[in-house]
Amino acid sequence: MRTHRIDRPADLDVVRESYDRVADNYAHMVVTTGIGDIRRHPWLKASIDAFADTVGDLGPVLDVGCGPGTVTAYLAERGLDVSGVDLSPGMIENARRLHPQCRFSVASATDLDLAEASLGGVLGWWSLFNLPRDVLPQVLALFVRALKPGGHFITGTHVGDEDLMRTEAYGGVPVSWTTHKWRPEQFVDLIEQAGVHPVAGRRLDPAVHTRPRGGVVARLV
Repeated sequence: MRTHRIDRPADLDVVRESYDRVADNYAHMVVTTGIGDIRRHPWLKASIDAFADTVGDLGPVLDVGCGPGTVTAYLAERGLDVSGVDLSPGMIENARRLHPQCRFSVASATDLDLAEASLGGVLGWWSLFNLPRDVLPQVLALFVRALKPGGHFITGTHVGDEDLMRTEAYGGVPVSWTTHKWRPEQFVDLIEQAGVHPVAGRRLDPAVHTRPRGGVVARLV
């Protein structure tokens, strides 16, 4: 029985269908070009490593919006009890193919049935930016509720003042989704309002990354 209801985004089905269309292309790009491979980005890898070191003894970890499972698999290699979920069945199909040793399932961030204080850590690794601005705080509250004392939440998002409507992605595939951008101070404020304390954060250099991005690690005190 669900005890924490979250509003369903109006564009949920359209977003799911869009990610299904790009899933194979994206997974191929991961394998052939290393896109999404944190090993190629020292600060991103350091952030994930610090997260793994901190939550490793706290219990299960959930990778929300895991895509083809790159970060999920990396955390599993680090010895964590981790599983991944994604809105897109196509992404999950690729994740299971590429990382058969890991656990993956299809689920939206807005429809997770998470027990209170059941997780040592939650990731929303560049996977929450499609959530409408009125829905994201509800999802963050769900994640915080699921964290054990001392548990950590790590996330990254696109930085900016205006939202971006995407009509094609990953090789020119037609898509329809909104990338909701956040100012770093706004994003941190949302995380604090959800009930966790940010312990680290950084805006990534747009000269290195194609679009301004930023990440935050937060701890449940």
